[in-house]
Amino acid sequence: MRIVIQKFGGTSVASPENRERAVQKIIHSIMNGFKTVVVVSAMGRRGEPYATDTLLELLQQVHMDVHPREKDMVLSLGETLSSAIMANTLRSKGYDSVAVTGWQAGIITDRNYGNANILEVKTEYLTDVLKQGKIPIVAGFQGITETGEITTLGRGGSDTTAAILGEALNAESIEIYTDVDGIMTADPRIVSNASPIRQISYSEIFQIADQGAKVIHPRAVEIASRSDIPLLIKNIMNDSPGTIVTARSIKKQPVRSSNTDRIITSITYVTGRTQITIDTSQGIEEQNDILLRLADNHISIDIINIFPDKMIFTIEGNLTDKALAVMKENNYKCKVIEKCSKISAVGERMRGVPGVMSRIINALTAGKIEVLQTSDSHMTISCLIKEEDTIPAVLALHEEFKLYMHE
Repeated sequence: MRIVIQKFGGTSVASPENRERAVQKIIHSIMNGFKTVVVVSAMGRRGEPYATDTLLELLQQVHMDVHPREKDMVLSLGETLSSAIMANTLRSKGYDSVAVTGWQAGIITDRNYGNANILEVKTEYLTDVLKQGKIPIVAGFQGITETGEITTLGRGGSDTTAAILGEALNAESIEIYTDVDGIMTADPRIVSNASPIRQISYSEIFQIADQGAKVIHPRAVEIASRSDIPLLIKNIMNDSPGTIVTARSIKKQPVRSSNTDRIITSITYVTGRTQITIDTSQGIEEQNDILLRLADNHISIDIINIFPDKMIFTIEGNLTDKALAVMKENNYKCKVIEKCSKISAVGERMRGVPGVMSRIINALTAGKIEVLQTSDSHMTISCLIKEEDTIPAVLALHEEFKLYMHE
């Protein structure tokens, strides 16, 4: 069987108009000779009646301290409802389809409620549905333990469902439908002339997703990469070709412009960061102790710079009080800057190219944007700035590297 996975996000299934668009994408795939497995998210986003966050808020109205087991049971309801509605929508068009829960799809997980790890996928049920000529509409984000406990797969869980089913079923491609024209050179809500990136490698999109772009979850990229299954990121609203993600490196693609500045692919950002500076004049043992205590309290560090007499790192803003409690408990003196953003320039072609960091710092400085901290890797350079400077920083870097000319 030639199998394609099509995943539709919350906005793609939230309204009758968008569900109609999704149905047309599914029918088009079938007419092209594919057995199509559909994965759906919960309908809509925060504040809408059946969104995941809305279901959680409803549960917390009864009691804030929700047991993780019952929390996962409730959080899984949004996707179950979406799958039933989409299956019924397809049947109204004359296409035989069946709503399928995550556990019926054979997704077996551990007991890590809220962010379960997938242990295996038993494909017998889905394969049988496909052989019967039916279209399975799988509820994303869901799994089940070996003892029958319902679990959820964490943020971006429906992307993960699509990717893991693509791997298990040996799909020819995985199509992710969203509300933008693929992976963009920057957030189009900030940069009006941001443009779609037509082709990109797994490693580069992983960095773009990991550094803040919310079009696809990094875990889904990792699964598709290890299986070498092409990912297609498309817009539910139109027939744009979107972005294709494959193992082929961007460096090997023909450059369609004489512009030599295009060493950066995309500018991403993450808000809600906190920077903490700690006096560690007692040396390496003190620094190791701090890192161990933070890890013991499940506080993950992002950007980190270590000097002989101090340590500077960033964490998620919602963990600030918890981190400060750890510091106070152990008598560590620290300075805190809250409400920061991390701005990242991502690009495979920057590897080995001198002067990229200098251009980034100069562009931000020219815009009177203070850089609080930096980090870099082979394909990513990140700068910590104040949250109020996020939009000017994204615009400045997008302009500096002329990403609006990307083809």
